[in-house]
Amino acid sequence: MTRRRFFPLVVAASLAVPAVPAAAAGKAEIPCPHPKIAKPSAPPRPVPPADDPEALTVGGDALATHGLIVPDGAKRPPAVTATTWIVADLDTGEVLGACGPHVYQTPASVQKTLLAATAIDKLDPNRKVKIVKSDLDIEVNSSAVGIVVGGTYQISTLWLGLLLNSGNDAANALARMAGGGGPDGVATTVAAMNTKAAELGAFQTHAVTPSGLDGKGQFTSAYDLALIARVDFANADFRKYVLTKSAQMPAQKTPKVGGFQFQNENKLIYNYPGAMGGKTGFTTIARHSYVGAAQRNGRRLVVTLLGAEARPMRGWQQGAALLDWGFAQPAGSSVGHLVTPEEVAASARARTATAEKATAGASGIAASPAPKSRGLALLAAGTVAVVLAAMPLLLLLIQRRRRRISGK
Repeated sequence: MTRRRFFPLVVAASLAVPAVPAAAAGKAEIPCPHPKIAKPSAPPRPVPPADDPEALTVGGDALATHGLIVPDGAKRPPAVTATTWIVADLDTGEVLGACGPHVYQTPASVQKTLLAATAIDKLDPNRKVKIVKSDLDIEVNSSAVGIVVGGTYQISTLWLGLLLNSGNDAANALARMAGGGGPDGVATTVAAMNTKAAELGAFQTHAVTPSGLDGKGQFTSAYDLALIARVDFANADFRKYVLTKSAQMPAQKTPKVGGFQFQNENKLIYNYPGAMGGKTGFTTIARHSYVGAAQRNGRRLVVTLLGAEARPMRGWQQGAALLDWGFAQPAGSSVGHLVTPEEVAASARARTATAEKATAGASGIAASPAPKSRGLALLAAGTVAVVLAAMPLLLLLIQRRRRRISGK
């Protein structure tokens, strides 16, 4: 049973968990298990923001590590090439284990899970959308599902194109529509994605593109992705889409384009018993990223991983190995927990109330001398006025006394 403690953050809660081995205060970090592989040729990673000590403890003090954190007595997790990862329970929120859960990473296409968490409830899946030129404004040779300018598609088809085939073109179209459908629609939705991340407590996530195509200052973390995935897998439409094995892109009359079938690129759903689906991702900078979930014996676990290589295991295979490890852990074992939006909001309110109280107190201390000063000034002025008014009478009395004394 966990004991939770409340930590104020910039706008959110950081709830600690009980007695588990923490890679914190005075303890050396435990290196994450990685297989020995030849270092691949890849562009340099973008420089992340500096670590925020408070942000590192969101979900529990034990999560404040760049290394490995697992419960006491847990079997060593499998060696994977992923730089960071986390395994958590979708229902209880318990974090079963992690490697650098709050380390900044670039997301690649798993960013699309944040787009889904932000926009899936805003768009009617039966609504039809006409594709405009800006929807196809994506990097050359980046993944696209194949929608065409002037074509008309149902929102549900675009979600399938986004989540099965990782269509960056579909991401732009969905973001544009969720943002109002105008030329600033994508920017509006990206801003909403960042707002959503903050509401969830995903404070290390900053979106620049809706698709996950690399952008300056775009980061996330394994922990943040688990928070986002928890929202996604609570949505029935999302669960339906990510378990779909294949879908049909309809033919278009203007321009005349034939229909075609596209497949789900997440191999977990074909090969892992109890798979619930997920999302793959890759860019040359971010390397491979993955979000996946599965259910077994009444438990639903999610795995997120970032900065992986495709050999000796692909992203989904690394996810499957970590899920197997997670399901082998006894129920109730954890090293932290996934904060909820309610906890984040409560912490924000508490922090605001504390700040307002402090401001009011400071204002009261500064203002209190003023009434006293004004009172003293009024008293002095009144005294002077009385003295001046009585002066003529006082002089007259003195003059009469002098006459009596002199006998005049």
